[in-house]
Amino acid sequence: MSLHNQPLAAIPNRYAFLDRIEHAIQADQCLSLLLVDVVRFSDVSSSFGYRIGDIILAEVAKRIELLFGDRCLLGRISGDIFGLMLPGTHSESQLHGFYSHLIEHFKTPISFEDNAFVADFNVGAVSNLPANTDISRVFSAAEAALKQAKQNKYDNFQIISLTQKPESGRSLALKADLKRAFANDELELYFQPKVDLQSLKIVGAECLLRWNHPLDGIIVPGSFIEAAESYNMMNEVGYWVLEKAFDSAHILQSQGLELQVSVNISPTQLYDSKFVAKVRQLAEVYQVDLSQIELELTEDVALSNSLLVKRQLADIKTLGLSIAVDDFGKGYSNLAYIRDIKLDTIKIDKTFVMELEQNPVNKAIIQASQLIAESINCQVIAEGIETVEQLHLLREMGILRGQGFLFAKAVPFNDLIELTQTDLIVGTSLAYQDRVG
Repeated sequence: MSLHNQPLAAIPNRYAFLDRIEHAIQADQCLSLLLVDVVRFSDVSSSFGYRIGDIILAEVAKRIELLFGDRCLLGRISGDIFGLMLPGTHSESQLHGFYSHLIEHFKTPISFEDNAFVADFNVGAVSNLPANTDISRVFSAAEAALKQAKQNKYDNFQIISLTQKPESGRSLALKADLKRAFANDELELYFQPKVDLQSLKIVGAECLLRWNHPLDGIIVPGSFIEAAESYNMMNEVGYWVLEKAFDSAHILQSQGLELQVSVNISPTQLYDSKFVAKVRQLAEVYQVDLSQIELELTEDVALSNSLLVKRQLADIKTLGLSIAVDDFGKGYSNLAYIRDIKLDTIKIDKTFVMELEQNPVNKAIIQASQLIAESINCQVIAEGIETVEQLHLLREMGILRGQGFLFAKAVPFNDLIELTQTDLIVGTSLAYQDRVG
């Protein structure tokens, strides 16, 4: 149904909207629901009256429907909250891409009687599970996501998964502990060396976050990253890691060690409009050669098709930092993003390396990755190298760099420096010579 010149009252209300979704979900469970709240819309109604307010809301609705196409279903949940049902299966990055698309589009003001209104939104999103036909479960999750989106500090968007389990006492304790961890300086970076596969010398290192918990010892990311996400602290954690990476690069540079430091960037940071300015500030404070810093992003972030992300990454490249895509080939077949993002490194996911000896398809995938890398003039790094046989095969295939337990596990910073000053992998080197000699 087109909303051109359509009065606001003609848009399905909450109950009609839910009824339509209920019919849709019985036929096909693959759908996503977004609740879209127009931020500070009460200011418009109070300033210009409800008649103008309704005209503007109708224009917002019309634009949303035109933006997402005929297949979407739009409804009015309450005064200034719309529901948007999108058929199909969507990843978290795609849902965030919808949000970014919405925000970008509405930067064009809505004009009325010599006035203009720039709409901004809080958006809560949920994707349905394949076997779920309970629309109330989907809608409740979307409402909870919208509530959280309104509280978020950096990004007025939130996804809630229907697979999320109720928080255990342990996860709740981790949340409380995380705030204390920042106050007590309990977080630390470990570094996993990246190795030149020909010389077996360390050429770089990937930063990996660790938490020196006073009771549980060293905790790896996972449980406490979930806690950070729940606390809306991912930007705080991400920027802490980034600054420590710059500090580490500065120390390495001052000691004459030309190692590239790689740091994983969270989606939250890339959707933060202040990200590039923060990187520029850290560069000024720590005075490091920015080619010494590499930012690693996951394929789903690269695939998000967000204009903001593309702009941020282009600006980062202009500053001189390198960009790598992590876990290449692991979960996505759509490689269109490599045309739009200037990459310096493709990191082949470890699942293709770990069974390299047994599975010829893995070898073909790695070779295909090489061809892609050559076409866009970037290098390839193999992750998860654990055996001398894998090292031998990768060298035969022309892979120049790698990382994995065969060389070294992630170690504290001082241990990394020691590794660079000794024969890194004398055991590995001798084993390799025995294998091929």
